[in-house]
Amino acid sequence: MSKLNADLLTTSIDSLLTYSKGESIQYKGSELKGKLRKFTESIELQVTLKNYDPLRDKRFSGTFRLPVIPRTNSSVCILGNQKHCEKAEQIGVDKMNVEDLKKFNKNKKLIKKFAKKYDNFLASASLIKQIPRILGPGLTKAGKFPAVLDDNDNVQDKIDSTKATIKFQMKKVMCMSLAVANVSLSAAEIALNIQLAVNFLVSLLKKNWQNIKVLYIKSSMGPPFQIYY
Repeated sequence: MSKLNADLLTTSIDSLLTYSKGESIQYKGSELKGKLRKFTESIELQVTLKNYDPLRDKRFSGTFRLPVIPRTNSSVCILGNQKHCEKAEQIGVDKMNVEDLKKFNKNKKLIKKFAKKYDNFLASASLIKQIPRILGPGLTKAGKFPAVLDDNDNVQDKIDSTKATIKFQMKKVMCMSLAVANVSLSAAEIALNIQLAVNFLVSLLKKNWQNIKVLYIKSSMGPPFQIYY
């Protein structure tokens, strides 16, 4: 069950969106003038944990598909067989085949740059086991090891699913942040994505809500709004 205060969440989202449109808001007792940006701002969920020892407690990791794609400009590259590469070309998505990947010649700098260029990767099922051998651990280290693309998958549907999937992963610090929406979405869509993302995170935690210290939402260039105390 969610412990997010619905009124606080609604007010925070409204203020965040108002600020992103370049209008003024009341923020911490004073007026704050917003600014309209020339790009679509992402909305991040920022989390601080408590009662958790990242060195001793088991680290958690989990993925969850949100109902609405959080980032409009999320990029995907397909590492594919001939069929998937042809389909990727038809729908205007970047792709690479085995021969293209071999050209990296396991150069760590080039592979790191390649991993950084895209938000997500999809790989044909027939190639997925070859990728560590061809590229080394670069994609895994970047947290971007490809999702599997089966022969009978609809490529566009799989891309949309991948773009809508978020990942929570506990590292060595007590804070984490990830994009869960963007300012072009409706307030209702943003609220739904936030609520589902928070509930999923809580389900991964050892003591559930007792491990959550504070939650904030923040647009790319805007101030943070606290949604859980």
